[in-house]
Amino acid sequence: MSPSVESEAHLPWSIIRYLACTILSLAFIIGVPGNTFVIWTICGRMKQRSPTIVMILNLAIADLLVLGTLPIWIYSIAKTWVFGLITCKILTFLIYSSMYASVFLIVALSMERFMAVFYPFAIQRWKKKKATSLGLLLIWLLSIAFGAGGIPFKGVDDEDGIECMVVSYYSNTQLIACLLLETLVGFVVPFAIISICYVCVGRRISKMTCPSKRRSAMLITAVVVAFALCWLPHHTINLISIAAALTEDSHPEGSKALENISEVGSYIAGSIALISSCINPLLYAFAARNFQSSVRFERLSKLFELMIPSVREGGTKEASSTPGQDETLTSSAII
Repeated sequence: MSPSVESEAHLPWSIIRYLACTILSLAFIIGVPGNTFVIWTICGRMKQRSPTIVMILNLAIADLLVLGTLPIWIYSIAKTWVFGLITCKILTFLIYSSMYASVFLIVALSMERFMAVFYPFAIQRWKKKKATSLGLLLIWLLSIAFGAGGIPFKGVDDEDGIECMVVSYYSNTQLIACLLLETLVGFVVPFAIISICYVCVGRRISKMTCPSKRRSAMLITAVVVAFALCWLPHHTINLISIAAALTEDSHPEGSKALENISEVGSYIAGSIALISSCINPLLYAFAARNFQSSVRFERLSKLFELMIPSVREGGTKEASSTPGQDETLTSSAII
């Protein structure tokens, strides 16, 4: 192959790698300060932390764990992987565990919103510190379990210029099962739950006239849309890989073409998925921009207080509230 032809053959890959590095760099530059600011605001400026705030804190921590590894991935994509097999497995485990934790936390937040809107008093019985701690422990244990499930298949490619996150399955059946499980658990089922919860919440909020609740509804919509846009490409690549495996025997040429699309698209899709780790602080900042305060952490604190889906008047109010009061209290329970 002549130098000119070789350079043309490698041009698409160089563009893809450059684009992936650019996306990851922007995610790191925006996401690390953003999530650090969220963590600092909650830990340093909020004395009382509701279960909602604790889940937002854990979400920021999970996102920060992912973002902290990006310089290594940027270097490996731009150059080559020089950190060894063990480091590769540890970092991929961290990425996948944090990914599942973020998804599960967003699902938990959406279910909490649903309960707060339709069962505002019943949810108070569950919103105890011990129950919250157990729920978060379960989320992290499940995330670690799903994250560890892919470790045996992740490795380093020593043939084509050492590259981490090469996936080696023992059979197509195993590949299909693993990728299908990842897509179902990491996207399809969570997105279905989130969508159903927020559609129901949105309908209830649309009947209210309180501006703060409508602003919160817009934040809800933005979180759901961002989740879908960030993760859809990654799981679409998974489905393409599954299709390639299913058609390997019946349509080998088509299977090879799908495999090539999957290989090329995985760089960009993976980079876009990691944007999800930096998007939430931007959404919080945008939603908090109208609060009357010159200090940013005070605006963010007010936003987080607004996001607490709780009946603000508890105790005896619950037993003595009239139907009109019930509607008012329910309104105050919606983010």
